[in-house]
Amino acid sequence: MALSQESMRQIDQELTKFPSDQRQSAVMAALRIVQTERGWLSPDSMQEVADYLGMPPVAVYEVASFYTMYERKPVGKYKLTVCTNLPCQLQGSMSCAEHAKKKLGIDFGETTTDGLFTLKEGECFGACGDAPVLLVNNHDVCVKVTPERFDALIDELKKA
Repeated sequence: MALSQESMRQIDQELTKFPSDQRQSAVMAALRIVQTERGWLSPDSMQEVADYLGMPPVAVYEVASFYTMYERKPVGKYKLTVCTNLPCQLQGSMSCAEHAKKKLGIDFGETTTDGLFTLKEGECFGACGDAPVLLVNNHDVCVKVTPERFDALIDELKKA
Protein backbone atom coordinates (compact mmCIF):
# COMPACT_ATOMS: atom_id res chain seq x y z
CA MET A 1 0.00 0.00 0.00
CA ALA A 2 1.47 3.33 -1.02
CA LEU A 3 1.39 6.43 1.14
CA SER A 4 -1.88 8.25 0.64
CA GLN A 5 -1.96 11.71 -0.90
CA GLU A 6 -3.09 13.07 2.48
CA SER A 7 -0.18 11.42 4.31
CA MET A 8 2.28 12.78 1.76
CA ARG A 9 0.76 16.25 2.09
CA GLN A 10 1.10 16.14 5.88
CA ILE A 11 4.66 14.79 5.71
CA ASP A 12 5.54 17.50 3.20
CA GLN A 13 4.20 20.06 5.67
CA GLU A 14 6.47 18.61 8.37
CA LEU A 15 9.43 18.69 5.98
CA THR A 16 9.12 22.49 5.71
CA LYS A 17 10.32 22.68 9.32
CA PHE A 18 13.78 21.31 8.46
CA PRO A 19 16.60 22.15 6.03
CA SER A 20 16.02 20.44 2.67
CA ASP A 21 19.09 18.25 3.12
CA GLN A 22 17.79 16.98 6.49
CA ARG A 23 14.64 15.12 5.41
CA GLN A 24 15.30 12.39 7.99
CA SER A 25 14.53 14.94 10.70
CA ALA A 26 10.84 14.47 9.90
CA VAL A 27 10.89 10.72 10.55
CA MET A 28 9.02 10.84 13.88
CA ALA A 29 6.30 13.04 12.43
CA ALA A 30 6.05 10.86 9.32
CA LEU A 31 5.67 7.73 11.42
CA ARG A 32 2.98 9.41 13.52
CA ILE A 33 1.09 10.49 10.40
CA VAL A 34 1.18 7.03 8.83
CA GLN A 35 0.24 5.32 12.10
CA THR A 36 -2.69 7.69 12.61
CA GLU A 37 -3.97 6.82 9.15
CA ARG A 38 -3.36 3.06 9.25
CA GLY A 39 -3.54 2.27 12.97
CA TRP A 40 -0.07 0.71 13.15
CA LEU A 41 3.28 0.61 11.37
CA SER A 42 3.75 -2.49 9.26
CA PRO A 43 7.17 -3.28 7.78
CA ASP A 44 5.81 -2.05 4.43
CA SER A 45 4.68 1.23 6.03
CA MET A 46 8.12 1.79 7.52
CA GLN A 47 9.69 1.02 4.12
CA GLU A 48 7.40 3.61 2.49
CA VAL A 49 8.45 6.23 5.05
CA ALA A 50 12.11 5.35 4.47
CA ASP A 51 11.69 5.67 0.71
CA TYR A 52 9.79 8.95 0.99
CA LEU A 53 12.35 10.52 3.30
CA GLY A 54 15.36 8.98 1.55
CA MET A 55 16.53 7.09 4.63
CA PRO A 56 17.82 3.58 5.18
CA PRO A 57 14.88 1.38 6.23
CA VAL A 58 16.78 0.23 9.31
CA ALA A 59 17.02 3.83 10.54
CA VAL A 60 13.24 4.20 10.33
CA TYR A 61 12.78 0.86 12.12
CA GLU A 62 15.18 1.97 14.87
CA VAL A 63 13.00 5.01 15.57
CA ALA A 64 9.76 3.01 15.41
CA SER A 65 11.10 0.34 17.75
CA PHE A 66 12.64 2.76 20.25
CA TYR A 67 9.61 4.93 21.02
CA THR A 68 6.63 3.29 22.72
CA MET A 69 4.03 5.42 20.94
CA TYR A 70 4.66 3.56 17.69
CA GLU A 71 2.85 0.27 17.17
CA ARG A 72 4.56 -2.39 15.09
CA LYS A 73 1.65 -4.81 15.24
CA PRO A 74 -2.08 -4.19 14.85
CA VAL A 75 -3.90 -2.67 17.82
CA GLY A 76 -7.53 -2.07 18.62
CA LYS A 77 -9.51 0.85 17.27
CA TYR A 78 -8.87 2.54 20.62
CA LYS A 79 -5.45 2.20 22.19
CA LEU A 80 -5.70 3.04 25.88
CA THR A 81 -2.36 3.75 27.52
CA VAL A 82 -2.28 4.03 31.30
CA CYS A 83 0.64 5.93 32.82
CA THR A 84 2.33 3.75 35.40
CA ASN A 85 5.16 6.12 36.24
CA LEU A 86 5.63 6.88 39.95
CA PRO A 87 3.61 10.15 40.19
CA CYS A 88 0.61 8.45 38.60
CA GLN A 89 1.13 5.34 40.74
CA LEU A 90 1.03 7.50 43.86
CA GLN A 91 -2.33 8.85 42.67
CA GLY A 92 -3.87 5.44 41.95
CA SER A 93 -2.91 4.52 38.39
CA MET A 94 -2.21 0.91 39.30
CA SER A 95 -5.68 0.40 40.74
CA CYS A 96 -7.04 2.19 37.66
CA ALA A 97 -5.02 -0.20 35.47
CA GLU A 98 -6.30 -3.23 37.36
CA HIS A 99 -9.87 -1.95 36.96
CA ALA A 100 -9.27 -1.44 33.22
CA LYS A 101 -7.89 -4.97 32.85
CA LYS A 102 -10.90 -6.42 34.62
CA LYS A 103 -13.42 -4.27 32.76
CA LEU A 104 -11.93 -5.07 29.35
CA GLY A 105 -10.97 -8.66 30.14
CA ILE A 106 -7.41 -8.16 28.86
CA ASP A 107 -3.93 -7.48 30.18
CA PHE A 108 -1.37 -4.90 29.10
CA GLY A 109 -0.37 -5.48 25.48
CA GLU A 110 -3.59 -7.30 24.61
CA THR A 111 -6.61 -6.41 22.49
CA THR A 112 -10.24 -7.20 23.20
CA THR A 113 -11.76 -9.94 21.03
CA ASP A 114 -14.00 -7.39 19.29
CA GLY A 115 -10.91 -5.44 18.21
CA LEU A 116 -12.09 -2.24 19.88
CA PHE A 117 -9.60 -1.79 22.72
CA THR A 118 -5.90 -2.40 23.26
CA LEU A 119 -4.53 -1.74 26.74
CA LYS A 120 -0.97 -0.49 27.08
CA GLU A 121 1.30 0.58 29.92
CA GLY A 122 3.03 3.91 29.39
CA GLU A 123 5.52 6.26 30.92
CA CYS A 124 5.09 9.89 31.88
CA PHE A 125 2.72 11.91 29.71
CA GLY A 126 3.65 15.21 31.31
CA ALA A 127 0.44 15.72 33.27
CA CYS A 128 1.59 14.52 36.70
CA GLY A 129 -0.45 17.17 38.50
CA ASP A 130 -3.60 15.60 37.10
CA ALA A 131 -2.70 11.96 37.78
CA PRO A 132 -3.67 9.29 37.12
CA VAL A 133 -3.46 9.89 33.37
CA LEU A 134 -4.62 7.81 30.42
CA LEU A 135 -4.05 8.43 26.70
CA VAL A 136 -6.48 7.43 23.99
CA ASN A 137 -4.77 6.72 20.65
CA ASN A 138 -1.71 8.78 21.65
CA HIS A 139 -3.69 12.01 21.22
CA ASP A 140 -6.49 12.44 23.74
CA VAL A 141 -5.44 12.87 27.37
CA CYS A 142 -7.80 11.78 30.14
CA VAL A 143 -6.84 13.07 33.58
CA LYS A 144 -7.77 12.18 37.15
CA VAL A 145 -9.02 8.83 35.92
CA THR A 146 -11.14 6.91 38.39
CA PRO A 147 -12.87 3.57 37.81
CA GLU A 148 -16.12 5.46 37.22
CA ARG A 149 -14.50 7.84 34.71
CA PHE A 150 -12.86 4.89 32.98
CA ASP A 151 -16.19 3.09 32.66
CA ALA A 152 -17.82 6.23 31.25
CA LEU A 153 -14.98 6.58 28.73
CA ILE A 154 -15.40 2.97 27.59
CA ASP A 155 -19.16 3.46 27.20
CA GLU A 156 -18.58 6.65 25.19
CA LEU A 157 -16.00 5.02 22.91
CA LYS A 158 -18.25 2.01 22.28
CA LYS A 159 -21.00 4.37 21.12
CA ALA A 160 -18.69 6.36 18.81
